[in-house]
Amino acid sequence: MLSIAGLLVGLGVLQSPRTWLDAAAFAATNLVAISPVILIGAVLVAYANATGAANLIATAFAGRPVRMIVLASGIGALTPVCGITVLPLVAGLLGAGVPLAPIMAFWLSSPITDPGMLAITAATLGIPFAIAKTVAAFAIGLFGGGITYGVVAAGGLRNPVKPNAVTSGACGAGAGTDVHWRFWTMAARRTEFRTSAIGAVKLMLPWLAAAFVAEFFMKAWLPDDVVAGLVGSGERWAVPLATIVGAPIYLDGYAALPLVRGLIDSGMDPAAALSFLIAGGITSAWAIVPVFALVRLPVVCLYATLAVLGAMLAGWAATPLLG
Repeated sequence: MLSIAGLLVGLGVLQSPRTWLDAAAFAATNLVAISPVILIGAVLVAYANATGAANLIATAFAGRPVRMIVLASGIGALTPVCGITVLPLVAGLLGAGVPLAPIMAFWLSSPITDPGMLAITAATLGIPFAIAKTVAAFAIGLFGGGITYGVVAAGGLRNPVKPNAVTSGACGAGAGTDVHWRFWTMAARRTEFRTSAIGAVKLMLPWLAAAFVAEFFMKAWLPDDVVAGLVGSGERWAVPLATIVGAPIYLDGYAALPLVRGLIDSGMDPAAALSFLIAGGITSAWAIVPVFALVRLPVVCLYATLAVLGAMLAGWAATPLLG
């Protein structure tokens, strides 16, 4: 919040007080407009944490390889577990000897979306875009898990785990399935619900506020013809270019949505915008640090390659839906 205030004051000094007042009003108006969705997203995240539903993730990593990959992709796409928060879970799974393919599927699908992100995406970019992003998360998990399974079956990626990176019994491997859907009957879980809900709101609001301010100035300063000429609808290179640009850029998922909305309003192809969001989410430092911390370089390279290819394929596949 201090950074937002500093940005507004600095821009006001460079231009005029009226400019930053307009930017602040724009951000406040948009935050009020999507506040119901922010609350819904926070409640969904808090419910998953308070009930212990996240513990069900462990059940996806048992059984036949195809079943494991499918379940891991679905759980990664639908649960609020992503980024560095997956590190202890995956460490335990690797230490317990779980195959790399379903872990890769979960790793690839989990940073793209979650219940809170789904709600915010629907409010910011529309329901079709939110659905496309969620389906893409699941599909990329299947794609990455299937490719990894084939590579391992062909004799590649032997000993993928770094020495001493994980230990059997680390957090996550033996978490069990202690789920209590009626969490309100237990004081500790009521506290967890309250803490998680407040934490989710605190996470979303600053990023969204900063992003709306950035969107205001982007719309004011970025010529529409530049965006339309590079990644506009009908440009054959729009999806690959958006993916390549998005892959190395870290944008918090919540902050990226208003910025992408501004780009779409300026002429960016929605399918290219989808690829941009997906590539940035999977290959950002927040998502790739756990991968690099636990596995050897060839696996990290495979992860990044699958992320970029998956983002491109998702954009091309979503073109008929998003127009």
